[in-house]
Amino acid sequence: MECGKRVTSFERIEEQPLTIIKKNGEREPFSRTKLLEGILRALVKRQVEREIIERIVDDIESSLRNEFRHEVASRELGNRVLRALKEVDKVAYIRFASVYRDFKDLEEFTQELKILT
Repeated sequence: MECGKRVTSFERIEEQPLTIIKKNGEREPFSRTKLLEGILRALVKRQVEREIIERIVDDIESSLRNEFRHEVASRELGNRVLRALKEVDKVAYIRFASVYRDFKDLEEFTQELKILT
């Protein structure tokens, strides 16, 4: 009071680190940036507003943090991205699925296309 300055304090929720368990068993910290970049790669030259993309990333990150305490399988993360892309842009869905599911031949690719129709 004597110095005439105002002091404030802000509280914020401290987020617990979330770890992604990859297919090979390795673990790495969840990266919002990596998630965003993967989605943006699938949406290259597609007419999807940045606001929609940001909302997808927000929703996926939020749902993972709410449902999993510390660790989540990369398969779960990938499936959530696929569901979101399927609703927004089917071409982006196929692009992401082809990398994520690692299609080995045209038959696997064709099967995925049949799911969309």
